This record gives sequence, structure tokens and C-alpha cells, in this order.
Amino acid sequence: MMEAERRLLANALLDFSNQRFILLSESCIPLFNFNFVYSYLINSTTSFVAAFDDPGSSGRGRYNRRMAPIIPASCWRKGSQWFELGRGLAHEVVSDNYFFPVFRRFCHPSCYVDEHYLPTMLTMRFAPRIANRSITWVDWSHPSAHPTRFIRPAVTVALLRWIRGSTACKYNGRNTMNCFLFARKFHPNSLTRLLRFAPKVMGFGGRR
Repeated sequence: MMEAERRLLANALLDFSNQRFILLSESCIPLFNFNFVYSYLINSTTSFVAAFDDPGSSGRGRYNRRMAPIIPASCWRKGSQWFELGRGLAHEVVSDNYFFPVFRRFCHPSCYVDEHYLPTMLTMRFAPRIANRSITWVDWSHPSAHPTRFIRPAVTVALLRWIRGSTACKYNGRNTMNCFLFARKFHPNSLTRLLRFAPKVMGFGGRR
């Protein structure tokens, strides 16, 4: 999967007008209108990649000691695959021939490259350039191998407003409640309700 993501980045980099690169899935929805999202990303001084040290079986438990010394155990990180990268970091990911071969050789299930490669590599080499958080909201509140999936009845104005403003974070060194620009996983049958709420909640159809 990470090889496919690197190819996507490589093709997107061919267009020199592309400055920010976001990986989203078909179940993601925007939480703000285009103008807000564009301004948020283009003016950010960091890229948005989550990276943390997980002491459990799905974190450190996936580390293969044969990755050392290129990737020491102390530098092993986990994060979300739903990244956002500025052009400079996207180029570094595509051109990386030092860390990625180690993952290709030693990270196999139950180690998942898409959850560990970017968090580990970027933390080791470019830590000051990542915000250490994702801009895609996901509900992991229920114990499961997969996040909560929102079907039509679950989609309400209250839910969307809560997702948009329930978390505090840093943006360019300042406190903000606008931490997430996208959310997942939304079932296709929720589209009609999302379209109905979008102008009122997300500012679609006008300036925010």
C-alpha cells in the first residue's frame, strides 16, 4: 500500500502547481468548505502526519529488531495513514532509498508499513516539519480493528459540529479548535443528509 501511495505522490509532484498533498479515502468527507481548507493548508508551516510511541502490541510489538541500526527501536513510531504533506516532504518520501527498503524487507503483517513508515521516517529526519497530528478525524471509541462507520441515521448537525470543534490543538504555534478538516468513515447512504446539512454546518455554497 505504501508503494502505491509513493507512486501517487510521485505523479502528483509532476504538476509544479501542486503544493499540498492529502491522502483521503472514499469514506472521507470535508468538514469545511474549499476556501477554508485551502487557506488552512497553504498557510500551514507544518505538514500533518500523526506519529506516536505506542508501547502495546500494535506499536512497539510490530517492530522487527533486524531494522536496526538504520531504524532503532527507540525511534519506532505509529500513526494514521491519512497524511497531509507539503511539497518538500512529499519529495523526500518519494526519493527515500534509505529507510523505505528496510520497511519493505522487514515490515510484514502484523507490521503494516502504511501505519509506521511515514511516522517513523519523518520523526527521525524531519520532526520539526510535522505537526504530529492528523487532520482527518476518526472515531476509535469502540474496541475494534476498524473505526466506527457512520450510517445515515447517525449523521446529524450536532455530530458534525462536535467533530469540527471538540478538540484543541496547535496551528502554527497558536491554540485552535479547528483541528480536523476531514472525517471518516461515512457510509454512502449518509450522502443525502450530508448534502442537506452542508450549507448550514460546513459553509458550502458561500463564504465561511
